Amino acid sequence: MMQICDSYSQKHSLFNAMNRFIGAVNNMDQTVMVPSLLRDVPLLLDELDSGGGCGEGDPQLSPGDAGAFFSRRDMYSHYLLLKSIRNDIEWGVLQQGAEEASRKKDKLSGDISRGLPEAAVEEEDLEKQFHYHLSGLHTVLSKLTRKANVLTNRYKQEIGFSNWGH
Repeated sequence: MMQICDSYSQKHSLFNAMNRFIGAVNNMDQTVMVPSLLRDVPLLLDELDSGGGCGEGDPQLSPGDAGAFFSRRDMYSHYLLLKSIRNDIEWGVLQQGAEEASRKKDKLSGDISRGLPEAAVEEEDLEKQFHYHLSGLHTVLSKLTRKANVLTNRYKQEIGFSNWGH
């Protein structure tokens, strides 16, 4: 079996970012045995910023601090969201309706008529769009991976296994 070295350039590849995210969500899924325990448990902004560790450097959880909530949703909602995104990455998403696709195509056709040859504009736009979306996707996957790790560690705290799995 061939072993892959995770060099600096590979660390920032989209493929590795997707694998890290899927691994974090799989770990979360295996750790969270009773997802309903996550209902009404807020995910705090401080936890997300700290990287989600369960060690001594973690901020104290203060349920009364309404300004620190990551969002109005509870950890159960985030759990379902992360699993849904993992499934979309692994199995693909449903194709958009034909009507919506034709509207987007018409909009792009209107934008192309700037004076440059259509093929050159389309090629330039595709390259820019690719790099823009690749960068954005990598950033989003990194944030989602951190969120999955935070949720896993918070679940361990809630059920009393703060050093479980370390």
